[in-house]
Amino acid sequence: MPSSAGPSIDTITEGGRVTQVGEGQEADESAPPVMTFGAPTAGEVLAERYELVEHINNDSAGRLVWRGVDVILRRPVAVVLRYPGGDSATEMLQAAVAASRVIHPNLVGVYDAIDEADRAYVVREWVDGQSLRDLATDGPLDPARATAIGNAVASALAAVHATGMVHGNVHPGTVMISDEGRVVLADARTDGADSQENDIRAVGGVLYFALTGYWPHAEAPLHGATAGHGRAAIPDAVRDAGGALAAPRQVRAGVPAYLDDLTMDLLDAEIAPPSSDVLAAELARLDVPAEEEHYLENSGPLRFSGETGEEPSPLAAAGGRKVAVGIAGLLAVALVGLLIGISTLGDKDPQASQGPTPSSSAPAGDATPATATVRKLPVKDVRIIDPDSQKRDELKGAKQVIDGDPDKGWGTDTYKAAKFGNQKSGMGIWLDLGEPHTVKSVQVVLSARGASAQLLTGTINPPSTTDGDKQLMANYKTAKAIGQPFEDHDGTTMAFDGFDADAKYRYLLFWITELPASERGFQVDVEEITVQGS
Repeated sequence: MPSSAGPSIDTITEGGRVTQVGEGQEADESAPPVMTFGAPTAGEVLAERYELVEHINNDSAGRLVWRGVDVILRRPVAVVLRYPGGDSATEMLQAAVAASRVIHPNLVGVYDAIDEADRAYVVREWVDGQSLRDLATDGPLDPARATAIGNAVASALAAVHATGMVHGNVHPGTVMISDEGRVVLADARTDGADSQENDIRAVGGVLYFALTGYWPHAEAPLHGATAGHGRAAIPDAVRDAGGALAAPRQVRAGVPAYLDDLTMDLLDAEIAPPSSDVLAAELARLDVPAEEEHYLENSGPLRFSGETGEEPSPLAAAGGRKVAVGIAGLLAVALVGLLIGISTLGDKDPQASQGPTPSSSAPAGDATPATATVRKLPVKDVRIIDPDSQKRDELKGAKQVIDGDPDKGWGTDTYKAAKFGNQKSGMGIWLDLGEPHTVKSVQVVLSARGASAQLLTGTINPPSTTDGDKQLMANYKTAKAIGQPFEDHDGTTMAFDGFDADAKYRYLLFWITELPASERGFQVDVEEITVQGS
């Protein structure tokens, strides 16, 4: 059947790759191999109804994700195929059947689930847009938008949990944002490996990722959300030497205290989380129009504790907030919203209304109200600084640290000792932003844990020679370092955010002083450097 039988479908293309995430992340090296024998082709019609139009990608479970058309209802669909079907596809099909029973504006609609023995496939709503994971590659989101996304995810979970089910797969790769701003949650699991509590903790992870660009669950990553390398990787969060997670306000400027506290409470294993309907109501309360944001600085968020039903007493907090909302009141609000939000499968309009429209304004009481203007700054020039070497044979590949590809970067040679074999004081990567900018943060992704480094700034750009590099270092070391240095850092990502809000910066230097141990000695690769500012 020709493709003209269905409507024209617009797709999102990023770097030549069409993205339709939501059934898990793109396949990485750990994904099972996909059976190509008898694989579908464009134009094939499944179940005499679903025409396959374009192969989009393969997800982390090895399933094939296709864009298609329901030729009967003439609407775009996503078709997720698994080889083989039968018993091996039971979990996927059961999850689809369970998900089809809950229709909510923040859940991807599931239309059909079919087992043909040699293959099985699920037909679901097509969402023109991108995942939260891909959206955040341009930098952390402003607090208002992060709150709106968290609210949508918690609302979707409240609908799922009200039926007694568990989603079990909440992470930035399954949170999708349509071109119109609708936020939907996809790819529920039914393998019994998770709990409703873990779903709620995962909302804290989603908030943390939206606010910082890092994933806080490195030790216990959610399905398909493993931190590490490759296209499907999510950068690990910044931690101190003891492994304690850095709060969002420590990673970047402009995060309100009340949102910081709520996120960290959800991630704290010592604090019992609220139910999903209470969390949805709380995030809905925080997701307010810009003109009402001053209220949040006075009332603050709910601090989750075991005494449900009691009005917590006002408590002083880091941002001067006070706790003034009781769980009982929030439950009442949540239950009303839940009754409105959940509909039965028999509803005639499965295409639910769009989710909350994110606000672009930062909270009125915050020290950095212009967070919505923060963006990834272009780097005009980049080079390696090596003042203690006459050979200068480690200078190639500098541009790969700013190419957006974490699989390519610049690396040092391998040395016999951590301090560059005791031959050098260090090596660095110098960045030229082209013109002075207000800089908010610099994030550096490394290949291994255990490196020591700092961020410097200066005012000169001498020639790329040994003498020029010595001249540059003399100038840059006279200025105060940006943020605190990372010494023997137990993580693969370093984030520097100690920039003067009243100053502008053009030249930056990421200066490495100690190398981590490798199999052959001491060496590190710098995979990506991202500068955020305005």
